[in-house]
Amino acid sequence: MRSLLYIIILAALAGCGTVSSQRKAIDDACDMMSSNPHEAFDRLCAMDVSEFSDSATMARWALAYSEALVANNLQAPSDTIINIAVDYYSAHADKSAFLKATMLRDSIESSPATANNALLKALYVQKEREYSLYRERMTRKNLTLIAIIALLAACYVISRQRSRLRRQQARQAALMAEASALRESLSCGRQQYTDMETSLHRLLGERFDLIGRLCDTYYETRGTTVERKALTQQVVQEISSLKNDSSTFESIEQTINRCRGNLLKTLKEECPDIRPDDYTLMTYLACGFSSRTISLLTGVEIDTLYKRKSRLRSRLKAIDPPHMSEFSAIF
Repeated sequence: MRSLLYIIILAALAGCGTVSSQRKAIDDACDMMSSNPHEAFDRLCAMDVSEFSDSATMARWALAYSEALVANNLQAPSDTIINIAVDYYSAHADKSAFLKATMLRDSIESSPATANNALLKALYVQKEREYSLYRERMTRKNLTLIAIIALLAACYVISRQRSRLRRQQARQAALMAEASALRESLSCGRQQYTDMETSLHRLLGERFDLIGRLCDTYYETRGTTVERKALTQQVVQEISSLKNDSSTFESIEQTINRCRGNLLKTLKEECPDIRPDDYTLMTYLACGFSSRTISLLTGVEIDTLYKRKSRLRSRLKAIDPPHMSEFSAIF
């Protein structure tokens, strides 16, 4: 497309040079119109009208040719040529040139017949043919120009569409990459949670499963009938054993740090003044224990536990540690 544009520019420059030479030749003929009208007429007749490059040059020639006819007292066979100038200057609102052209047309129509009428008619008809050839050539030129402009417009539209398509593809690729990264992140997060869950189950084994189930059962049935007293006592013993087993709590801490990116270690570093009870609560929350289970493991009533969770969250927000979003996720 760039090469085509260069060709158009070169053609335009060449056309400008041709127009300048044609207009200079017409101006030279006009300059000698008063001193040597016969020579001026011969020069204007010698010009090949079919090779003119634009309608302005054609109109100037038609006006000068008609003026030469009048200067030489020649009668034109028709008003075809002078009408070229009249129509052009009328359309372009050139009042002085239009007035001159209309006056020349009147003079040509009223001038007497001459002895060289046959020769003049032949020359005049030749110029009319050349003018017809000029119009045909200009029509082809205009059609070619329209085709070139349409081609350039089509190339521009195609280029814009391709550019837009490339941008859309780039955005889609970026979105796909972001989605892939998000899937990997979610997969990694799920894998970490699964690893932590597996490690905790492996750590506590069947005892941990039993404690979890019995804690929920005990919470729902405590203080009821005597028949369930033995079960309650067994649950209390199991819970007390777990509460008092410091090695089990340490193992839970290690598992959480390993599977959740050193969450508890980061909590201690960013909140060094956290109270032991709040740290224990955060540990159990990070394990995914239910509120009932945490209530029994900590010996805190569930209503009080909810309040403690709310106060703990508020205190963490007030401190606003760097990993606050990760701490909030476990509540």
